[in-house]
Amino acid sequence: MPSPDRGDRTGRQEDGAADSHCWEGRQDERGAQCALEMEITNRSLHSKMTCANCDGAIHLNCSDSTEVSVSLTGRKATLMEGHNLYRLRDRKLLIEDKKRLCALALGAALLGILLMIIHTEICPHVNEPGSKISMIINAFISLSTGCLLVLVIAFHYKDIRLFIIDHNQVDWRIAMTSHRVIVIILELLVCGIHPVGSYWEAGLHVNSSFAGPPCISSHHNKALPDMELLLSMLMFLRLYLVHRAILLHSKELLSASYRSIGSLNNINFTFRFVLKVLMNKHPTRTLLVFILLFWLTVSWMLTLCERRLQDPEGADQMDTALWLIAITFLTVGYGEVTPKTSCGKGVCLFTGVMGVACTAMLVATVTEKLALNKGEKHVHFFMMDIQISKRIRHAAANVLRECWLLHRTSLTRASHGEHRRHQRCLLEAIRVFRHLRHQQRKLRDYVSEMVDLPKMQMIMCDLSANWNNSYRELEQRILSMEQKLDELTRCFQQTSELLSDVLHHRNSPEIR
Repeated sequence: MPSPDRGDRTGRQEDGAADSHCWEGRQDERGAQCALEMEITNRSLHSKMTCANCDGAIHLNCSDSTEVSVSLTGRKATLMEGHNLYRLRDRKLLIEDKKRLCALALGAALLGILLMIIHTEICPHVNEPGSKISMIINAFISLSTGCLLVLVIAFHYKDIRLFIIDHNQVDWRIAMTSHRVIVIILELLVCGIHPVGSYWEAGLHVNSSFAGPPCISSHHNKALPDMELLLSMLMFLRLYLVHRAILLHSKELLSASYRSIGSLNNINFTFRFVLKVLMNKHPTRTLLVFILLFWLTVSWMLTLCERRLQDPEGADQMDTALWLIAITFLTVGYGEVTPKTSCGKGVCLFTGVMGVACTAMLVATVTEKLALNKGEKHVHFFMMDIQISKRIRHAAANVLRECWLLHRTSLTRASHGEHRRHQRCLLEAIRVFRHLRHQQRKLRDYVSEMVDLPKMQMIMCDLSANWNNSYRELEQRILSMEQKLDELTRCFQQTSELLSDVLHHRNSPEIR
């Protein structure tokens, strides 16, 4: 019989082994499972347990292994559910962070563009060599550009973390594909573009051979350098952030019902899908807002391009540029105002292409608004069919009347002129009757083409369901008939056996 001290020592040793094993489990992030092992060890000191944490599975060899495995399975399922809840919470927080960062990035981009426009517009009036106003505005432009770059990097960092959570904690290097790296580099290059001519001027204003400040001075007749013009116009590429903001703040992306139904139908919630939804819901509003913003932006870009020539009759004034962009957008082109610079010609060419595309969408939208819906078409064609039927009856009556008049003229032996007049009236009545019948046939053909496909599909589904039910009933009847035939066969066999027995019993006394 073992002593109590030895049993206590054995229990302490096993407790220490369980504690050390639990320390190893905490190192592998399995603390909950090892705590469960310690409870099982304290309850059953003579059970042998082995914990293999390589894949998170626990193998138990003991007398009550069934109960332990069931309890561990339930514990593991609970931990998995808690882990999934944490993942959903982190995913929601990351999406909210992405929305916030995208809104801030768009605000920084618009602020930089607004400061660039202010700098370009006020520069001819206040800019002199070594002016502080130009330096201050350019400093704010550079500061907004730096903030924009930081926000873009933070946005992509959140996007990579979201990718890691969606793919069950994979390595972040897996998310850095070549496509993602190229997109990040291009976004940083686009967002980093801004004019820096005031810095050059501040460092080189003592050099008389320098090209001058990045604007036009009405007193010194200085032209805007080509590089500054290009950088100022390329700042409008930052407006690509608008589509990202629309996508992240759209109700379609935020709605759980949209996402669930879209995932069942393999629909990707991209900006193209959101734009299609907007064009379906608010086509006129979307087109008008886009055309107005495009008109103002391109008109200012045209004035920036044409400002170098200082032509009083050119497109360097905003009102003239607005007129030129409008007639170019509508593909009218009167020709009284034309761009003189290559930059202005390129802007007008781009405006013409966008005008053709927007005009096509506008025509399609207006056509859709003016078109009749299904109910209106059914009512309209139904009334037209009634009216044509009435006109056909009147035309048939006219044909019969002219036939009777012609027959009466033949019987009364009237003059040949009156006879020919009635013949002409009869032929005209027949022509009108045939024409109306042809119109009715065309109308009914067009109505037959307007068959509601969902309704026809429902009718076909109902017919198919009825056929399937009839087929099942027929199968059941055939099976019941087979069962009855089997019963009848058995009854006949039993009857024949009984008859044979009876005949055998009757013949046996006679033989005796």
